[in-house]
Amino acid sequence: MGRAFKLPDLGEGIHEGEVLSVRVAVGDKVKEGDIILEVETDKAAVEIPSPYTGVVEEILVKPGDTVKVGQVMMTFTGAEEVVPARKEKVEAKAPEPSKALEVKPEIARREGPVPASPATRRLARELGVDLSRVPPTGPEGLVTAEDVRAFAEKKEKVLEKPEEVRPLVMGAPKLPEFSKWGPIERVPLRSIRKATAKQMALAWSQIPHVSNHDVADMTKLDAFQKKHKAEINAKGGKLTHTVFALKAIATALKAFPRFNGSIDTEAAEIVLKHYYHIGVAVATEDGLIVPVIRDVDRKSVAELSVEMKTLAEKTRARKVTLEELQGGTFSITNVGPMGGGQFVPIINYPQVAILGMGAAGMKPVVVGTEKEGYRIEPRLMMPLVLCIDHRILDGADAIPFMRMIVELLEDPEQLFMMMT
Repeated sequence: MGRAFKLPDLGEGIHEGEVLSVRVAVGDKVKEGDIILEVETDKAAVEIPSPYTGVVEEILVKPGDTVKVGQVMMTFTGAEEVVPARKEKVEAKAPEPSKALEVKPEIARREGPVPASPATRRLARELGVDLSRVPPTGPEGLVTAEDVRAFAEKKEKVLEKPEEVRPLVMGAPKLPEFSKWGPIERVPLRSIRKATAKQMALAWSQIPHVSNHDVADMTKLDAFQKKHKAEINAKGGKLTHTVFALKAIATALKAFPRFNGSIDTEAAEIVLKHYYHIGVAVATEDGLIVPVIRDVDRKSVAELSVEMKTLAEKTRARKVTLEELQGGTFSITNVGPMGGGQFVPIINYPQVAILGMGAAGMKPVVVGTEKEGYRIEPRLMMPLVLCIDHRILDGADAIPFMRMIVELLEDPEQLFMMMT
């Protein structure tokens, strides 16, 4: 009897994915760890390895199909079967379930090296599973990838917390029959557009948005950029306004820690993160994707210039990984390169703030003081909009936070002096 391969859990909050490609055909021989499918889920394309060594018996999906976690996608023959005697032996040692034991699904640690393939060891690392605690079902005590997944799933169910807060959404009215007024076309809502729709609906329904608008004089920073452009280009980077905004925001987040938090409504607590991972929205042909730059506070402007350019190119080529899309504590979206002006973005739930940047342009600005006299000068001005979660942040928080960012962008020397 063939062994079924189901879509594994690919990450927190991911329940389904779209099949991009099937890398094998019926009758193909595969080894554990060989790539057999490519699935797109939550904006990232993920290569899925085979959990078995055997022959592909049946393929139940095709490119374009939407599959849910736990759905059977293909079956294998000749795959290593569970050894009943060994399983019974393990089960015989297991104590009867009880409330006291439910939080400890692991078996006792085995001493010495654990027999497992490199692919299985990699999977265990990704899922945070201790191989020495996984009951083996393979021959001679071999721990298989399926063993690791089953163990991780059992552990997650035992330790799972209450569901995340879900939006209170009223049922949408039924759409009219548009075709009675003229020709129509129906296009499936899938992939990035579908994930974006869910995320935006969640954010808008859960977060009471408040926006604070300001402008930054980028004249000095523009001169600094031009001076160091060739140097950064030679290193493979690109010195943009977004790069400097990353450093200014990281500095402001340390001064105003609640902007780097999330709200846990069930526990009635504010979760403050002591790391500074900033998401940067990247426009792709398929929609908006937000990869995350980690530890912005610890990296130089030159390092961020290279990393931002590389990550943006990787994102547009659809090569960004799930790991690179997760863990953000604050987000930036910059419509300036497309010529966009001032706009109000939506906060990336469960974050509590986002900064929207518009295109910088030359404007007549009154400068000087009453004592020395006023004059009008052409200055490079950039519009900024800060959106906050009004449940834990107020206008009295937003204004000084925004002013710090503006002042740091307007004075490169001050920005570098305050960077930590």
